[in-house]
Amino acid sequence: MAWLYLIVAGFFEICWPVGLKLSQDPKRFWWGLGIAISGLAASGFMLWLAQKNIPISIAYAVWTGIGAAGTFFVGVYFFNDQVNWIQTVSAFLIILGVFGMRLG
Repeated sequence: MAWLYLIVAGFFEICWPVGLKLSQDPKRFWWGLGIAISGLAASGFMLWLAQKNIPISIAYAVWTGIGAAGTFFVGVYFFNDQVNWIQTVSAFLIILGVFGMRLG
């Protein structure tokens, strides 16, 4: 169950930078800020639950990896961020590292 908490925490970790991005539009400021704060709180809580059974060194690396790679892909697909092949390969290496942490 701890790994499920950690994966969910990682997905909520994606919410807060996306919310901050949305809040840059004055029409979406409060909505985006609400997403950011809610995502941050949910992510932190789920990480706290996961760390009851997963060492902090593994939990934090997986949590940030999911958040970093997930935010990268959200930026590319939903915000049309410019990207090159080196950045894409690097994001996939982060995901590979997350799987390696889980298998290790």
